[in-house]
Amino acid sequence: MWLLHWLPLALLAPLGRGLGRLLYRFGRTRRHIALTNLRLCFPEMPEAQREALAKRHFQAFGRSFLERGLLWWASEARIRRLAAVTGCEHLDALCGKQPVILLVPHFVALDMAWTRLSMEYDMSGIYANQKNLLFNAALYRGRARFGKSLMLSRQESTRKGLKAMKAGMPFFYLPDMDFGERDTIFVPFFGYPAATITGLSRLSRMAGAKVIPVISHLNDDGYVIEIGPPWPEYPGESIEADTRRMNAFIEAEILKMPEQYYWVHRRFKTRPQGEKRPY
Repeated sequence: MWLLHWLPLALLAPLGRGLGRLLYRFGRTRRHIALTNLRLCFPEMPEAQREALAKRHFQAFGRSFLERGLLWWASEARIRRLAAVTGCEHLDALCGKQPVILLVPHFVALDMAWTRLSMEYDMSGIYANQKNLLFNAALYRGRARFGKSLMLSRQESTRKGLKAMKAGMPFFYLPDMDFGERDTIFVPFFGYPAATITGLSRLSRMAGAKVIPVISHLNDDGYVIEIGPPWPEYPGESIEADTRRMNAFIEAEILKMPEQYYWVHRRFKTRPQGEKRPY
């Protein structure tokens, strides 16, 4: 990956897509997970169309994996050229004046969002330790390259994140995965019940924080990091309603670029009692 990061994007991107095609062909388990997710979320879509979508997803995933080398070793100037940021005015208007939660759904380019935004803002965020210690160390070092951001592991208390938010550091938050039964409720995700953590609503209530969405786009020229306006009237009447609103928002963003959502994750592995897992 270190050697590949020297290549221009015009060469690196096709290599990543090629890796994705290999992963689709030989990665039987992840291919099955992705196709199962797509079947549950898009039951009306013809099977051939779902398979074509899954293949495009694996190509985008392969690109994002190889291009992590850019995040870890490329110069700041090169990353700035490759990744445009829009909507900074929404964050600038609140940063340092009110606690902010950045809602970052799991699109394949989300790591670029962290790296690029960390050049502009000191942020706090949660990371998951990887099983491979070498990859975990590279991931951590890569995310800590720019700025003075605070990274918290999932095993740590959320108090540090709350304290950092109240001190003016936007909280980079990715709540759209299946993390098990703890602090979750079942909320529809494309019409299928998904165990969804309620942290966005709870943290917003505890910190008095505004929620600002951040969407990462992968395109032929590089990346676009889109910072949206703060959500009005959030948190709302209940944690349940807030969590449904979050999932509905993520669904709408997925429909804009369905091949770039992280379909290889077992999003529906936690089921209501007595219900069989779909995988």
